[in-house]
Amino acid sequence: MAPEAVNALLPYLTDSGTFANAASGQHLYGQNAAAAVENARSAMAHGLQCNPKDILFTSGATESNNLAISGITSGHPNRSKHIVTSAYEHKSVLDCCRHLESQGIKVTYLRPDNAGVLALDSILNALTDETVLVSLMHVNNETGVMQDIGRIADILEAKGIPFHVDAAQSAGKVPIDLSALPISLLSLSAHKFHGPKGMGCLYVRNRKQAGLTPLLYGGGQEYGLRPGTLPTHQITGMAAAFTLACERLATDTEHCRQLRQTLRTALDKLDGVYWNGSQQAAVPHIVNISFAGVSADALLIALRDSIAMSTGSACNSGTIEPSHVLRAMGIKGDRLYGAVRLSFGRYTTTTDIGQAGLAICEAVSRLRKLAAE
Repeated sequence: MAPEAVNALLPYLTDSGTFANAASGQHLYGQNAAAAVENARSAMAHGLQCNPKDILFTSGATESNNLAISGITSGHPNRSKHIVTSAYEHKSVLDCCRHLESQGIKVTYLRPDNAGVLALDSILNALTDETVLVSLMHVNNETGVMQDIGRIADILEAKGIPFHVDAAQSAGKVPIDLSALPISLLSLSAHKFHGPKGMGCLYVRNRKQAGLTPLLYGGGQEYGLRPGTLPTHQITGMAAAFTLACERLATDTEHCRQLRQTLRTALDKLDGVYWNGSQQAAVPHIVNISFAGVSADALLIALRDSIAMSTGSACNSGTIEPSHVLRAMGIKGDRLYGAVRLSFGRYTTTTDIGQAGLAICEAVSRLRKLAAE
């Protein structure tokens, strides 16, 4: 977490601060907590350039994705329903869609090209008269490839089809202006921009007209769409982190770009290095790399005590299957089974990347030598 976010949330944890339930409006303590929540809501809306009333607080992008997809789908009970998404979305989108399929809803899973980019024509061709939602991620969590959500949003608005964007990997790292983008719903997670884990929000444009139905029942919080006691400390911490991320966006982006180049320069000493995903359409803070002749599992074991590296996103790292993202891109064979993911951010140093590059080069060379013996 950003130190500024930690400092922002601490006063809401003890009896010397604003500890009360924000829904307890009958006394001053609850009113103070409610004011803190609304100030945070306004801060999030300011960073996203939207109306504060369009922000719903959730536990993170996974819940936001489920609320957006299931909520919109349930809001059309009297017609056949069809959803368009892609085969390389986050599991919270894919698993939600598969569940809806079991309920009789049709889902089209688009496939990107080998660089991880979705063709606009493929989206257009997938739309039918029954399409009630298109759900696509802004930045892929494994490759860092960014989709052109502006052009997609314009196309879908012209057709009157709601557009949900999973912005977990882009919010606070890529400019998002919801006053200019005709996006219907947008999900984000606080920990992706150095906020607290277990906190996020869902943007819902024209909430009263969206027809969103809740996943949970039991209270009137968050306009009745997300009941439960609001975690004031988490909310204020997220808002502080997001405000800082927006202020530092250009600086942090350039820092990550330099780190990426430092890593690339270090790995240029090796032959057979493949950078997966479009490098032109990628954000700088996520890299996905394959090393010829080296399996990802062997490399992870060799470096597990020194480098935080994985074969996919954290949500999938417990599996032994290769990345579903790379599979969707059509990557096969050794390049698929040898792919590893690294990410870095504001608090990663050039020294960290230099040490990582050296350790990777040594491990890859050693593993290749062992395989040749």
